[in-house]
Amino acid sequence: METKLLYQALNEVEADAVAIVLFEDGEGLPQAKTWLDEMRTSGEFTGKPGEMATLHQPQGLKAKRLIAVGGGKKDKFDAAVLRKAVGTVVRAVKQKGVKKLAWMLSGDNDTVTAEAAVEGAILGNYEPIMNKPSSDAKPLDSFALVAPAHAPELEAGLQRGVILAEAQNFARDLGNQPANLMTPTIIGQQAQQMARDFKLDIEVLDRERMKQLGMGSLLGVAQGSDEPPVMIILKYQPAGAKNDAKTSDHLALIGKGVTFDSGGISIKPAQDMEKMKYDMCGAAAVIGAMRAIAQLKPNVPVTGIVPSVENMVSGRAQRPGDIVKSLSGKTVEVLNTDAEGRLILNDAITYAKRLGCTHLVDAATLTGAIVVALGHVHTGAFTNNQEMLARLLGAAKEEGENMWPMPLDDDYRELLKSAFADLANIGPRWGGAITAAWFLREFAEDTPWVHLDIAGTGWLDEAAPNLAKGPTGVCVRTFAQLAARWA
Repeated sequence: METKLLYQALNEVEADAVAIVLFEDGEGLPQAKTWLDEMRTSGEFTGKPGEMATLHQPQGLKAKRLIAVGGGKKDKFDAAVLRKAVGTVVRAVKQKGVKKLAWMLSGDNDTVTAEAAVEGAILGNYEPIMNKPSSDAKPLDSFALVAPAHAPELEAGLQRGVILAEAQNFARDLGNQPANLMTPTIIGQQAQQMARDFKLDIEVLDRERMKQLGMGSLLGVAQGSDEPPVMIILKYQPAGAKNDAKTSDHLALIGKGVTFDSGGISIKPAQDMEKMKYDMCGAAAVIGAMRAIAQLKPNVPVTGIVPSVENMVSGRAQRPGDIVKSLSGKTVEVLNTDAEGRLILNDAITYAKRLGCTHLVDAATLTGAIVVALGHVHTGAFTNNQEMLARLLGAAKEEGENMWPMPLDDDYRELLKSAFADLANIGPRWGGAITAAWFLREFAEDTPWVHLDIAGTGWLDEAAPNLAKGPTGVCVRTFAQLAARWA
């Protein structure tokens, strides 16, 4: 989809449809006042969030349609609301034959506003149809941001929005592919191609190299599958970086890459098992974020690490009760083979530290327990360092991705005790998301670290008004923003 910036009045815009935001208190563009008054009187439009009303062949306008979009209370209309509103309009109008949509900006014509609007359009235009040639999806051909007066900051916002949204859609593409088309080997190949395209350094460790290093925890998960595991290391280094207080930090982004999770010997129920292709959405988020970071060029070195395996059932599969030795040297008693994500992430966390990373963030579709706690609205955030968490949550808020801090008290560590190894890979039933996070904390140790459990936010079971069904690409924008604002 083409995106562009226009400086025109409402009546000069040529498009299949032009959209304007109107608020509950009656504020909006003056050209629409008469029409708005008539709709308010009839009750057809009140300005509440999510409302849309369309006027066909509007008098005095070159556009074929004028769409009023409810903005709700003006004092609550922020970038997140705008992003969702644009995505909702895009998904609605493209099914009605609209190919060229224009969006009138009003109020604060700044970088953040332009970025959010373009992101909403690109994310809303996305459809998971790469394997469906019979699809009747009708994407937009172009999206124009329209401002009444020249504002240089809008161009920067548009460009940044395109970078972030396309990176997020790239992550969604990875997550949408089924397990037969997105094996660990293939995700490694996809990362290599992305690294070539965006000039990142990359290394892909194979099974033999991981065995030499001593990644017994990761390899234990992988041993049941015919598909070989990989560990992807993507490296971004800012040009001309100096060894001073601002650039001595080294950020690691770590993503769980289980391309299919059967549960192993502790096999999952058959119902909904097809969704387990999404168990690599943390990995997809890291690869997508590294694509964006390569273009945004922040001042901090960033390394993306993706441990990728299949968790399958076979005569070679890991058994409940097995004990594995991790890269850190700590031993783990595997009480449940379906708690496999933490078993590959711990080796990735240790490896990140060995590479010199000073700050760690991981994203993983780790536990059903986080969905019980937070539903599908918030990502659960756990940390060993409140300053690091504050940075992460600040980036998430700026990008409109909901995250909620969860407890990680020392008392929960007692639940992972094992009589036969340094720790068990699961605790009792209650507090499962917290004990899973505590397991990872054991390997982060004192290095500032945040764990993001995206099991409830990484996938949409049904299409939302502003997003297609399937992977959401959550964390891509937050990770890119975290790196961009680091210094």
